Amino acid sequence: MTTHRSTIRYSAFAITAPGLSGFAAGELTALGVRVGEVDGAGVAFEADARTLARANMRLRTVSRILVRIDEFRAATFHELQKRAARIEWGRWIAPGREVTLRVTCRKSRLYHSGAVAQRVAERLAPIAGRVVSGAGDTAADSGDEPNDVADAQLLVVRLVNDRCTISLDSSGALLHQRGYRLASGKAPLRETLGSALLLASGWVPGEPLVDPFCGSGTLAIEGAMMARRIAPGRRRHFAMERWPAIDCEIVDQVRAEALDGELSAAGAPIFASDRDAGAIAAARSNAERAGVASDIRFAVQPVSALQLPDGTTTAGALVTNPPYGVRVSHGGELRNLYARAGVVLRSVCPGWRLALVAADRRLVGQLGIPLTDAVRTTNGGIAVTFAVGEIPALP
Repeated sequence: MTTHRSTIRYSAFAITAPGLSGFAAGELTALGVRVGEVDGAGVAFEADARTLARANMRLRTVSRILVRIDEFRAATFHELQKRAARIEWGRWIAPGREVTLRVTCRKSRLYHSGAVAQRVAERLAPIAGRVVSGAGDTAADSGDEPNDVADAQLLVVRLVNDRCTISLDSSGALLHQRGYRLASGKAPLRETLGSALLLASGWVPGEPLVDPFCGSGTLAIEGAMMARRIAPGRRRHFAMERWPAIDCEIVDQVRAEALDGELSAAGAPIFASDRDAGAIAAARSNAERAGVASDIRFAVQPVSALQLPDGTTTAGALVTNPPYGVRVSHGGELRNLYARAGVVLRSVCPGWRLALVAADRRLVGQLGIPLTDAVRTTNGGIAVTFAVGEIPALP
């Protein structure tokens, strides 16, 4: 492998929430990246430093991106220590940098994750500052959990069938943290899930977009960012920028290219409403921080007052995360809300595409709109689906 920093190739893996790996593969392909294996956990791909920076900065449906730095057989602690000692840690860890270790062991003779973490930490000690063993097996496997120590470098060690894979997180803070959502309404939707729901709906930039249960505005904001070609990570930094082997000028160039490629306006109406005035105030603040406040019209109103935004001449998409009873409300009141919403949508938006987050199929049935489950995933630990379809007219 060449040591020239601009030509080093990395074996990368884009981690996603359940059900989102297909969207991530599509995003990578759109960036001109050749993808490898796609599974339930994410997408494998090869990248140089520029591609790795572009992926971190531009991917909308990915939680974090790991880079594999070694893979080997380790059935004994001697084998583990010997191979860990061969890794050029100085290429990856800056002197004194704190490291969080996450270890998972499955179907392996080395089954004690704490003992494995201790052996790897011993090899890091001459270079790294404090080394902290992080969360347990679930977090290590999913990669969808925040780092246990803010600003520390995350190192993931997985032992499966006596094969050890050591990977470094290139992202830092989880990629759904775009930096704009400081205020959240009830039951917020992660930005990565919001982008995936928009993609699942079939909505494309240039078409009208409506969210009548907008909460903190995530869907409208993500849609406006898509329409304006705003890279979600353009104003944040990444763990890879602190790797000694990375030329930070490359990351700066990628960031400048992203800013240069932005459009000045969304090009089609985007309307977001909610009956909660506090939620709308939060949504407006979030949109301002995202730089898309001028692209979205917000209104305090119930779904029963829904009207198409001014200037709407073609069918678009209604994409929303309505209350579904687990955290917000429950019982007959919620069933009535869905039934009323279905009547309004069939009256106001016939021919529009509909996509929503659903946790209870019985509630979705109250809409009277035929919807299919396009994606199964989780939101805040709750099993949900993305239900999508076309809104028919009232009979």
